[in-house]
Amino acid sequence: MVEATIYEIGETGLLDITVSKIARRAGMSPALAHHYFGSKDEIILVALRHVMGAYGAGVLQALAGAATPRARLRAILAASFAPDSFQPEVVAAWLNFWVLAQRMPQARRLLTIYERRLQSNLLACLRPLVGARAPDLAEAIGAMIDGAYLRQALRREADGGAAALALVWGMVEREIGLGPEV
Repeated sequence: MVEATIYEIGETGLLDITVSKIARRAGMSPALAHHYFGSKDEIILVALRHVMGAYGAGVLQALAGAATPRARLRAILAASFAPDSFQPEVVAAWLNFWVLAQRMPQARRLLTIYERRLQSNLLACLRPLVGARAPDLAEAIGAMIDGAYLRQALRREADGGAAALALVWGMVEREIGLGPEV
């Protein structure tokens, strides 16, 4: 059901999505979908939690092999621009997620969780590297991640993630300096 919702968002967008379309794609009846998931908004929230969970798992996996603050920072950026994040249906889910957060408190709460986790992870990496500048730099990097993701996703280039990573990492290296790793 979650995958069907993500694909349906990618195909039709939030305006034209219906529980019937999602259920049909998932191979179940609309009544059963309503029974287990409730409203269309609830089904969409479950799908968005799944997309966020996949992103979070990617970040954790990338961080597992990173020993230094600079390597951890690079791992967070690499996970933010992973190839899976640029699949059309995932892009559509994220784009619609930002829109949905403007009108639905539960979606706004999920977006706030994403933003706070990203900020916390970035701060943990940046404090040893830039000290008191860490909060402002973390905020700027978070904004660059979202902006670069959005631009590259809409360009639909073959390896948009690599281009976005190079752009953001270049800015980060200029800000933290190219000195020895801490």
